[in-house]
Amino acid sequence: MSQKVLVTAGAGGIGREIVRAFAASGAGVAVSDIDVAALAALRAELPGIVTFVCDVGRRAEVERMVPAAVAALGGLDVLISNAGIGGPTATVEDFPPEDWDRVLQVNLTGTFDVSRLAIPHLKRSGAASIVIMSSAAGRFGYPSRSAYCASKWALVGLAKTLSIELGEFGVRANAILPGAVDGERLQRVYAGRAEASGQSLEAVLVAAMAGQSLKRFVDPRDIAQLALFLASDAGKSISGQALCMDNDIQKA
Repeated sequence: MSQKVLVTAGAGGIGREIVRAFAASGAGVAVSDIDVAALAALRAELPGIVTFVCDVGRRAEVERMVPAAVAALGGLDVLISNAGIGGPTATVEDFPPEDWDRVLQVNLTGTFDVSRLAIPHLKRSGAASIVIMSSAAGRFGYPSRSAYCASKWALVGLAKTLSIELGEFGVRANAILPGAVDGERLQRVYAGRAEASGQSLEAVLVAAMAGQSLKRFVDPRDIAQLALFLASDAGKSISGQALCMDNDIQKA
């Protein structure tokens, strides 16, 4: 029987590659995102998917989207919580409180809301899997990235807690911690870091690569394959884990 999968923020970047991977495996896929045009483009590429416009930072929208997605799929076996924002690049002293609230609302509270609404349906699956997208920022501190970093650490704790609470129902929960993932979002992050530090973009990129054993950015298609594996029967004994895919970042 094909899996029934919900992917948040699935219209671009890592999420889009995850949607493509599950669709290629024969799964039924529901996708939420805030980008209407990107959702339309994804439907044109993958006519079998269903899409929903949803800002996971707005609880009322999540409370409409999750039941609608489950109804469209006819159940739920896999939840991929991928939605997240970076927020501004600023020190804690200078970080706008309203931006702190927004990052935590989307990244952490949004993941909580999607999870709590999906859990009753996942319990009925018999072999369900939750994959939460954390970050390398979920195991290191990063200057001028306090809100993002704090939210990604918290998501690891949420994934581990879900694995304990839901294990008796056969539901697994894991977090993926990508490093620097190739794409437009990464370029924006490094541009912000360069502006905040007064360095050139080239200098920031060199410094980023200096801390990695493998001198390249992470391919989002590789992250998609890891999510596919974790949700498959091959990953049935993996739960409560924080799995790094970061080209081996080394930090003191």
